[in-house]
Amino acid sequence: MTKGIRGAITVEANTEAAIKAATVELLNEMIAQNNLTQEKISHVIFTVTTDLNAAFPAKFARLTIGWDKTAMMCFNELDVPNSRRMCLRVLIVVNCDDNFVPKFVYLKGAKNLRSN
Repeated sequence: MTKGIRGAITVEANTEAAIKAATVELLNEMIAQNNLTQEKISHVIFTVTTDLNAAFPAKFARLTIGWDKTAMMCFNELDVPNSRRMCLRVLIVVNCDDNFVPKFVYLKGAKNLRSN
């Protein structure tokens, strides 16, 4: 069985340092809340809004979190008018038992994404 764990966070600035900080903060929280290990992860998809292009989030998952054996891709989020800006989203697809219940994580300005 595979299931997806969603997460999102807003990023302070379009800089490599800010994208790294947001990526690491979000992934660490998703790991903690879902008791994840690299062996459980099938693949990870990152999206960023078009105003974030200073760095690839997958780079920091690989170098800082240690997911060097995990397949990851980065994409631009659909540019919908009046949508949340400066936002990094992630979908972690995990191999899990049928009874696993994913805990989604929304941090900073992304907390209100689930209210729409």
